Amino acid sequence: MKHLIYAAAALAAVTGTHAAAATKTAIFAGGCFWCIEKDFESVKGVKEVKSGYTGGKMKNPTYRDHGRHIEAVEIQYDPAVVTYETLVSKFFRSIDPIDAGGQFCDRGNSYTSAIFTQTAQEREIALAEIAAIDATGKLGKKIVTPVRNATRFYDAEAYHQDYYKSSTIVVTRRGPKSKAEAYKFYRKGCGRDARVKQLWGSEAAFAH
Repeated sequence: MKHLIYAAAALAAVTGTHAAAATKTAIFAGGCFWCIEKDFESVKGVKEVKSGYTGGKMKNPTYRDHGRHIEAVEIQYDPAVVTYETLVSKFFRSIDPIDAGGQFCDRGNSYTSAIFTQTAQEREIALAEIAAIDATGKLGKKIVTPVRNATRFYDAEAYHQDYYKSSTIVVTRRGPKSKAEAYKFYRKGCGRDARVKQLWGSEAAFAH
């Protein structure tokens, strides 16, 4: 009986190790992190998406430190189900990669787009995708979204996580609304989906 218990424990340990090793992360910045989080949580193979801050020199940045960080997301995914190449492709087709000043209605450094790569392979994949898109001339201009080396990713405050599906009430210019309702008004008002459709047409990812 003890042998069976030890064998089961050993199998569980090995399985757990394999499961942990199977999860990888991708870090993208594409304007408002609420939107990127919502988009990528719908992708099969993505296990979790966290909103946060990166790309700055400040330690432990907060939402109030506007301009000193970039809003980004950390995507945990299973590479056996969805590849990094697919995530990069979807990312570009969900943003405006020819806008260097921000994204959609959100302007300034905190809302600029970027891919933060953690390995040489990720960098090669991201650069190859940029070259492939530029070669088509589809966007009319060259992509300006930079491929940067990843720096420390800081989780955003709890009230930002899963904002798009929260029932918590917040006060907006249209009166009290749930975060989920406020998110929908924000996304539409910011023109995100309209611009993505204009740029990418039938290739647009996530646009409503």
